Amino acid sequence: MLTFAVASVVETLAAQHVQHRAVVALLAVGWTLPFALRHRYPFWAPLVALAFLAAFVLISPERSITSLTMPFGAALAAAVSLGLVADRRHSIAGWAAVIATAAVVSSKSGSAYPDFFWTTLILTLAWFFGSALGSRTEQARELTERVEAAERERATAAEGATAEERARIARELHDVVAHSVSVMVVQASGVRRLLKDEQHREREALLSVEQIGRQALTEMRRMLGVMRSGEEAPAALAPQPGLERLDRLIAQVEEAGLPVTLRVEGDRPDLSPGVDLSAYRIVQEGLTNALKHAKGAHAEVVVRYIDSSVELEIADNGPGAPSGDGKGHGLVGMRERVALYGGTIEAGPRDGGGFVLRAELPVDGRA
Repeated sequence: MLTFAVASVVETLAAQHVQHRAVVALLAVGWTLPFALRHRYPFWAPLVALAFLAAFVLISPERSITSLTMPFGAALAAAVSLGLVADRRHSIAGWAAVIATAAVVSSKSGSAYPDFFWTTLILTLAWFFGSALGSRTEQARELTERVEAAERERATAAEGATAEERARIARELHDVVAHSVSVMVVQASGVRRLLKDEQHREREALLSVEQIGRQALTEMRRMLGVMRSGEEAPAALAPQPGLERLDRLIAQVEEAGLPVTLRVEGDRPDLSPGVDLSAYRIVQEGLTNALKHAKGAHAEVVVRYIDSSVELEIADNGPGAPSGDGKGHGLVGMRERVALYGGTIEAGPRDGGGFVLRAELPVDGRA
């Protein structure tokens, strides 16, 4: 815009037949620099430029008007800028101001009607160009806002799903840990009662273990109460399931309409309760996905006990991926469970069609 202003001033000083050069040079600054404020004042900045153009026409003779080209460039820029105005009423009013300025030029210069017609046509086309460009820009802006809003909603939903799954995992692990601590407390209490009175030190040590265990149980129940936030149903009294109950799970899935083959490889080691529960939930979620998205297909569950880890593989020969982009709530929960124990998980289409989910968990549950 500064270049346009300098060029306009230089032209007024260098062109022939220009009268009142100093005044015209100041007017040239007036019909160029307002465009620098167009983003802040999209309607008023072009109108100010048109006002300076009209003032130039009114004080200049015909030869001065026809010897300069920059004023016509400023008129074109004003027409395009006014076409870009988002408010349609202001935009049309700006077009009328452009035509009025062209009429002032035509009346002062004594141009014939065809010259006024072609000038008006060119400026009107420039206005329409600005209007079309403004519509496209507004559509692009709205589309960008919608995409950003959708991404925010998606991120919020993903965070909510992650928090929900973490709370569910914590509640299940609470039951597992609470059971183990309860057993420890009961055993410590029983041994303490069997000790003789002279074994005072041993009795005091077991009493300390019993008291600390009871305190730990109380704190875990309090923590779980905070997580429930008064909305969750009470925890079920049934024991948490493990891999030894896969037969019952598969029977339920087959009754729902999905044939499943179970294959266990290797000797089952002693699994930590948390790993056992997480492995069961992963198989359960994998079969649930297959049941939802691969009806009429066949699923296969493979459990491999290898050294210090247990590998799980749930595969089906259905039409495609159960969770679409791999970010469904089911996979969120499985990833949280695996990450809790430092394991690995991968899911995606398998060769020959269908979907496969593979996970590996350490046997002792150490991350």
